[in-house]
This record gives sequence, C-alpha cells and structure tokens, in this order.
Amino acid sequence: MRTVRFPCRDVPALGQGTWYLGDDPDRRDEEIAALRLGLDLGMALVDTAEMYGDGAAEELVGQAIAGRREEVFLVGKVLPSHADRRGTVAACEASLRRLGTDVLDLYLLHWRGRHPLAETVAGFADLMSAGKIRSWGVSNLDVDDMTELAELPGGDAVSADQVLYNLTRRGIEADLLPWCRRGGVAVMAYSPIEQGRLLRSAPLRAVARDLGATPAQVALAWLLEQDVAVIPRTGRPAHVRDNRAAADLRLPEDVLALLDEAFPPPSGPVPLEVL
Repeated sequence: MRTVRFPCRDVPALGQGTWYLGDDPDRRDEEIAALRLGLDLGMALVDTAEMYGDGAAEELVGQAIAGRREEVFLVGKVLPSHADRRGTVAACEASLRRLGTDVLDLYLLHWRGRHPLAETVAGFADLMSAGKIRSWGVSNLDVDDMTELAELPGGDAVSADQVLYNLTRRGIEADLLPWCRRGGVAVMAYSPIEQGRLLRSAPLRAVARDLGATPAQVALAWLLEQDVAVIPRTGRPAHVRDNRAAADLRLPEDVLALLDEAFPPPSGPVPLEVL
C-alpha cells in the first residue's frame, strides 16, 4: 500500500474514519468488527475526534484497538472551543482516557475558532513535552491560515492538514496542496466520496464499470494517486473490504485524463471548502 510520511513514521495512506461511529448502540459490535478488520487489512491510520458523538466514537475506537495499539497510527482532534493552552491539554487528556491509551500519534485542531493559534500551538508543545502526543497538525485550515501558523513560534512543527478533498472538491490543488508539499506537511482527505453523493456520478460510474471496480474504489484510488492520506468512514466489514481493494487499483493515464475531464481541476485559487 502507498504510504504518507508523518514525523513519527510512514503511514499507510488508506485509513479509517470514525465520524458518526458509536452513535447507534445496536451497531456497536459491527462497527468494532469493521475497525478491527481494517487493521487486519493494513489500514492502520485511524482518525477520530472528541466531537464525534461527544466522545462515543473515541470510546468505540478504544475498544476496537485494545491489545493492538502499537499497530495503529491514531489521530485525534481538539474542538476549537477547547483550544486555548490549558484547554488543549485537558481535551487531549480526556480523549486519551476514552481511547484507553497514553499517547496519540497525531493531534489536530479540528478547525479554527476564537482562540489564537499561538495558544493552541503552546498547548500542543506542552503535550509533546509530556509525551502525550507524538506530532500535531490542523484540520480545515486554508493557505492564509497555514502561513500564519507556520510563522508563529513553534508553528513550523505543524505536520498535517486534514481537509475536504475528493473528485468534486479539488480547490486545494491550486494553492493549499502545493504549499503543504513544499513545507513537508502531510495532507489528509476527509469525505473522499462526498458522503456518498459522488457515487451517483454517471462519469465515475462509467469509469468504474470499464475498470471492473466500484465507483467508491475509483474515487479512493484517485485520491491515493494524489499522494494524500484518505480516511473513508464505514462501520460495515463488507465495505471495509471494498475500500481496501482501492489501494490495489492503479488508474491508467487515460483514465486519469477522463476523470480530469469529468471533474476539472481548479483554474485558480478556490477558498477551502468544508463539511
């Protein structure tokens, strides 16, 4: 499987998201089984956040990775409302308790809020010094925010930006993606199939049919071709297997050209989109 470079280690580019997991107690066993199957299949990047189900997703992840923590590249997020210096530390400590671990591999600011970025960076530095996180980054920050962040004391340690990126949301290719690549900042793509809406695209379905793949697999494979980490979310083992197959799908140049025609790249800067 392709990998993405993070400060701690190279990480399999195809991971697992957990947005909305843990919300339905009747599906808990299936969702845990799905996460564990993902680990079995090499999808070691697991992304979660304190916001997801007010901690329910973290508790579910903690149960799924119990006894397997060393296999996992574990990503968490702090809410902007918590992201002053003290609040960042307290939020991380609460997430660690729910996850049943003593360290996060990557800790992200979920989006920018009212607290100055310098306060959040100071909180991240405290957590690094205490050995509670191995690296830190951000989510939903555009080029101007990233430039401001990198100019702060300690801000150049930012290691990742998790953003909305898929075939229908290609705006980051104009400026944010090149900025991150120049600075060695990993990019993580969330909502890679646009919460299912992308799967109804006729051009994508036609490409998938010709390749003997599913539209979701083509959409994921296209993102993997962009050298970003991808975190599709599913709580069903069968879907995990389908997602994993995308990592083995190589898209020929003519297919990439067809996808560019159907989903054109930006012709100039586009404000970062969010969901």
